Amino acid sequence: MTEISISPPRGRPFLSWVGKKPLDFIKAFPAQLVEVFDPTRKARKIHPSEFSASLDNWQNALFHGDNKEVLGFLLTRRLRGKVKLIYIDPPFDSGANYIRETVLRGMKEDIELGGEDYSLGEQIQYYDIWNNDAYLQFMFERLLLLKELLEEKGSIFVHVDYRRVHQIRLIMDEIFGPQNFRNEVQVRRTAKHTAMQFEQVKTLQVASDTILIYAKTSETEFNKAYREASEQQKQGNWHGFSDNLYRPTMRYKLFDMLPPSPRGRWLWEKSRADLAVENYRLFERALAKGEVSSFEQYAQLHPEMEFVRHNKGSPQYWISAREEIMVDTNWSDIQAYSHVTDYPTEKSEKLMRRIIEMGSVPGDLVLDCFCGSGTTAVVAQVTGRRWICADINKGAITTTIKRVQRIITKRWEREDKTEDQAKLVSSEDAIPFPYSFAHLRVNDYDLQLLRTEATELAVQHLGVDRTRTDRFFDGILGKSLVKIIDFNHPLTLLDLQLVEDEIKKRPAENRNLTLVCLGKELAVDPWVQEYNKKHPINKIEIVELRTDKKYGRFLIHKPPRAKVEISRLGKVARIKLRNFISPTILDRLNDPEKLVDVKIADFRSMIDAVFIDNSYDGEVLDVVVSDVPKSRRELVVGNYEVAISSTKAVVAVKIVDMLGEEVIVTEEI
Repeated sequence: MTEISISPPRGRPFLSWVGKKPLDFIKAFPAQLVEVFDPTRKARKIHPSEFSASLDNWQNALFHGDNKEVLGFLLTRRLRGKVKLIYIDPPFDSGANYIRETVLRGMKEDIELGGEDYSLGEQIQYYDIWNNDAYLQFMFERLLLLKELLEEKGSIFVHVDYRRVHQIRLIMDEIFGPQNFRNEVQVRRTAKHTAMQFEQVKTLQVASDTILIYAKTSETEFNKAYREASEQQKQGNWHGFSDNLYRPTMRYKLFDMLPPSPRGRWLWEKSRADLAVENYRLFERALAKGEVSSFEQYAQLHPEMEFVRHNKGSPQYWISAREEIMVDTNWSDIQAYSHVTDYPTEKSEKLMRRIIEMGSVPGDLVLDCFCGSGTTAVVAQVTGRRWICADINKGAITTTIKRVQRIITKRWEREDKTEDQAKLVSSEDAIPFPYSFAHLRVNDYDLQLLRTEATELAVQHLGVDRTRTDRFFDGILGKSLVKIIDFNHPLTLLDLQLVEDEIKKRPAENRNLTLVCLGKELAVDPWVQEYNKKHPINKIEIVELRTDKKYGRFLIHKPPRAKVEISRLGKVARIKLRNFISPTILDRLNDPEKLVDVKIADFRSMIDAVFIDNSYDGEVLDVVVSDVPKSRRELVVGNYEVAISSTKAVVAVKIVDMLGEEVIVTEEI
């Protein structure tokens, strides 16, 4: 573990909250290389200790772990000041749970593993339910770290909505400095017109998100971005020739008049405006001679000319017809969200392409530490940018891996053709970019229990009635309020103090309290006994899930199992999937609350993807075969042949089920 110093914010504090504390330093944990995907077999496996921003030693990277720890690791790898563009789509604090509906493959009808009642049949992606102060501190710390990684001419795009945009902007003013604020962009989202049924409404439907754009320094510049012109703009149009931005040198007589506003100006310098006026007079002479029939015709014949005319008491200048115009801060022409995958809150590739092409050029490094469905990685890969993405959720990592592998495989197969076939590849597709990427894990996070998933499991196990409007307590059990302690640490005195502080804020609360945990410190029981003596109401009961007589046997998890036949035929390994069982999927399908049992005719319906390494070293999966069906109706192939060495080889087959759980089968042949 390494301690990395963090620079202080650039602006003065604008916003305060309980527990606000800037990062003086961060503890950086090591990373572990999990797998590498490189269909060309040309890339060298880059050990995490070698990870750097060097173009000669680069491999795109997908990190699984808490992004605070991932960013800390990147700072140890000489990436401070090396990232050109950062895009993040952090939790919006929307008060909603985002659920990924998971279905079995190859079924005539979609057999969902989840429903709307938040049962175990749903795979929780993340909770977007925050305590106000915790949310602000969470964002404050991560934005401080992101600033450290951004290069001097770099920029950051932060995607938020109406709930937190005002607070996030103040935090970014403090960290990056208000002078480095560049734009606040509105991007279109689909409005849910559920209020149509009512005669009166309390609020308008939300139809846009906000993207805050900040620069690292005043030197930051953006590439121009364009959108399709309106029908009027495609025809050309006249526009007023003055505004109210006072500049004395731009106040001169034009058509024997000054700008109408006392502090107004003409838009162009005098010499340019005089030439444009003369150009319009040339048109009038050509019209009088019958050489042209309209101004539009004359403008098309002379596209190099600018025109200014006097019309109804004020000057106007001609804006030529155009198919595209430069974008402004209203991005209503593109949709913020997409539905390519089954991942919630998936951002559209059109949105990401605009952002990435504005803020970077091919070869630049792009970072997204809330990558979700992986749209940033996909677009960066396609447009020739280097990229680093990270997410805390295993479902996000699995979805991103599948999408990027599909992009790389498709491109590689298309370019690995004859010369004549290669000519069919468009110039855009011919942009050179790394074919390989690595999947890494920071701080063994994959071995920890994600709090959101553990909380939902505990709620179901105990029969807790979920209370989703309470930001502190998780639900009600009998007549008691229930608080589920983070299962990644035992119940501590600090946890108890937080509970006591919360109850003090609720003087009318007369229910008892049940604290659910996976272990507790020795000092906890004496503290609770003393507390209960002093409190005739709000008494505390502790349920320790590993030892409790009533609620024991919690978290008995059965991993998936597979029967795989691996054999050698000369220098070829033949691989056949004989059987696969996912106990978790079967449990969800056989939920006693369901009236109809689901029969699985083909075990491959439970398999989401298959990855094969033909020379497994026991640590890093070097993927040579990636079987990821394109649609839900398709199944994995199940039979494979891969080249192997003439001597002994260890073949590894990794099978991922539809819930993201995985099993690796290896055999030496």
